[in-house]
Amino acid sequence: MKRNFFIAVSLATTTLFYSLPANAADRTIIQNKGSDTLVNVAQAWAEAYRDVDADIAVAVSGGGSGTGIAAMINGTVDIANTSRKMKSKEVKMAKGKGQHPFEHVVGYDALAVFIHNDNPIKSLSFEQLKSIFGRGGKATKWSDIGINVPGCKSDKIVVVSRQNNSGTYAYFKKAALGKKGKFRQGTLDMHGSKDVVDLVEKTPCAIGYSGLAYATDHIKMTCIAKQNGGECVNPSVETASDHSYPIARPLFMYTNGEPKGAVKTYLDWIKSDAGQCILMKKGYAPSRDVSCG
Repeated sequence: MKRNFFIAVSLATTTLFYSLPANAADRTIIQNKGSDTLVNVAQAWAEAYRDVDADIAVAVSGGGSGTGIAAMINGTVDIANTSRKMKSKEVKMAKGKGQHPFEHVVGYDALAVFIHNDNPIKSLSFEQLKSIFGRGGKATKWSDIGINVPGCKSDKIVVVSRQNNSGTYAYFKKAALGKKGKFRQGTLDMHGSKDVVDLVEKTPCAIGYSGLAYATDHIKMTCIAKQNGGECVNPSVETASDHSYPIARPLFMYTNGEPKGAVKTYLDWIKSDAGQCILMKKGYAPSRDVSCG
């Protein structure tokens, strides 16, 4: 093993390195890669775990759910983070290479729809989301849904999305646009969840989707209704926990078979109250009822 190890987090094109002590040569390394949605909490778990077991070092990198799944298929990662379930064809590919993906639900996330702070809209229905984000949708201007957005002189809706290797992209497409739905052409596709929020915050005409944990005081989230005129639900940790928010989703970690040794111990800790309370502090919902001090 190398004498110096790092906990690394890849956020889009930026990589942050957290140095481990010089005596880390005898430590076990757990490779953890994947979902951009999970990367912040995965980093927080890795940092906190140094105080739990000094003999374990967790190397965390992002890149999207597709990146983590590809690493799982190729057997180059101990834990793959994803914000969507592995597809049956992906599981089949993994098994063809001697890997046997084993699923762990480690939390829940409310996939929020973000708009600029000056946008007066309060709620959106699935039908309106499909009209805005979907291919062939009729809403190309804010006035098409009866909205006048201050600062948006063109009136054109700027649709901000994620790249197609993202689990967030895949989940939103299925949940909001339907099983066979496709995104409209001309969307601005961002590398990371934070990139979506940053762009919408600076662009009065924009609308985008991202994980609740990326919300800030400088941007608004819309209330979401399943049907036009129906009761809408705001994204929150509570509504993700009770699944009342229409675009709430589970967050996954995959291992090669049932975990053993250091990987099992680490995942057990993530699922414990200690790990789940860190998850909650990062803006996600726990996978079960927990008690946080």
